Amino acid sequence: MYATPPDRQSAAPAATATATLAALAAAQFAVTLSTSIVNVALPAVRDGVGLSDAGMSWVVNAYGLAFGALLLLGGRAADLLGRRRVLTSGLALFAVAAVAAGLASAPWMLVTARTAQGVGAAAIAPAALSLVMRLHPPGPARARALGVWGAVSGAGGAAGVLLGGILTEGPGWPWVFHASGIGAAVVLAATVRLVPADPKEDTGSRPRLDVVGSLTVTSGLVALVYGLTAAGRVGWTDPLVLGSFGAAAVLLALFVRVERRRPAPLLPSRLLTRGAVGPANLVMALLGAVWVGLFFFLPLYQQQVLGVGSLEAGLSQLPLAAANMIGSGLAPVLARRLGPIRTLLAGLAVQAAGFLWLARIPSEGTFLVHLLGPVLLVGAGLGVAFVQLTGSAVGGVEPADAGLAGGLVNTTRQIGGAVGLAVLGTLAAARTAAASPDLPHTAALTEGYRGAFLLSAAVLGVGAALTPLLARRARPAPESVPATPPAPAALRPSNRTH
Repeated sequence: MYATPPDRQSAAPAATATATLAALAAAQFAVTLSTSIVNVALPAVRDGVGLSDAGMSWVVNAYGLAFGALLLLGGRAADLLGRRRVLTSGLALFAVAAVAAGLASAPWMLVTARTAQGVGAAAIAPAALSLVMRLHPPGPARARALGVWGAVSGAGGAAGVLLGGILTEGPGWPWVFHASGIGAAVVLAATVRLVPADPKEDTGSRPRLDVVGSLTVTSGLVALVYGLTAAGRVGWTDPLVLGSFGAAAVLLALFVRVERRRPAPLLPSRLLTRGAVGPANLVMALLGAVWVGLFFFLPLYQQQVLGVGSLEAGLSQLPLAAANMIGSGLAPVLARRLGPIRTLLAGLAVQAAGFLWLARIPSEGTFLVHLLGPVLLVGAGLGVAFVQLTGSAVGGVEPADAGLAGGLVNTTRQIGGAVGLAVLGTLAAARTAAASPDLPHTAALTEGYRGAFLLSAAVLGVGAALTPLLARRARPAPESVPATPPAPAALRPSNRTH
């Protein structure tokens, strides 16, 4: 018998850790992909199911509402019930709901299926992020893992637009949903096979889930997001919009009151005062606002102004996805050399420069001349900033709150995106309406898109101004991610020291 060579002994755990990270990253990719894959397919979906123009928006909004409003609940459920258990349950629901959406033959069936898909996504995102943090110890291993996480999060949005165009022009719009369901099923199988079960201390005796807090915050966020999405369609002074905002204010105030009296609240105050969690989530909300706006307005400009087809608009997202992946991979390296705060500032500044460039787009432009350069800047800056903010938002929390921290950072990004899209959409519509009547319609639309991109650059400037808050409260670690319990031995890098 011969002893196993040292290099082979270390290769197996490393390969296992890589495969596990790939499975968790694929779960996050599926969530972000489903946010954007429907965009270019909406006209075909409308004709296929018989949706009205108003109902067409709910194919997107039903998913976003359920996803954004239930993320906190999903994160806390992961902490209390077990992260792997919640992740696999969410993937199963997500896959079944996606296939059901593709089989829908009536508007109510489609909207119901998309709502269920959003519920599944709200369980997937925080549980997967929490597992990434638990299975990768602080230092280079965690920095690389967060780099991968940032790459797939940004690339998922761009890939969704591309895949949506390919499937819509190929097998047809139902496959936009079927592909998501099949992908989630594959990820579910990989998760069951590769992700280790929760330690006993994670699934033992735990406080009960805060049902009252969950209901009030979920209802409040649904009312808020509904009001914001409706405002872009019917106006900010519509009674329905004002009523939604009023209900949101009452419900969220009630949530704060309830949480102060609960022995085990859904959102403990200690979480927001721990390290840089609070400021990082605030800046992440601003980043989410411009992120969602970019994937909404860029394809519209290409299709409505430049006259390209859905497939060509989707293919043009590839440089954005590649730049995002490169930026996410460079983020840990830059953080070690420049420090986390300077790296975050650099990412925000590069994005702002790209949006300022986009604010100069012409009505008779081309992708290579007028879009490629700014898209590369925005993608790279987005990758760098997202990795740094995610690390700050989930680092420094107690292990028992890891899932909740993951849910919170995803919630702020989703709610920030809803607020940002409503504001940016209103501004773009107002600028288009105020354009000279002598201008062609495409030129008037371009004026609106320019205004949206200019405001996006200003939002990133506000985010940069808030970064000193992270510097004062973050730990002085190169990756800005404090320690969590070590990974199981099978997933622990061979050069790890204790």
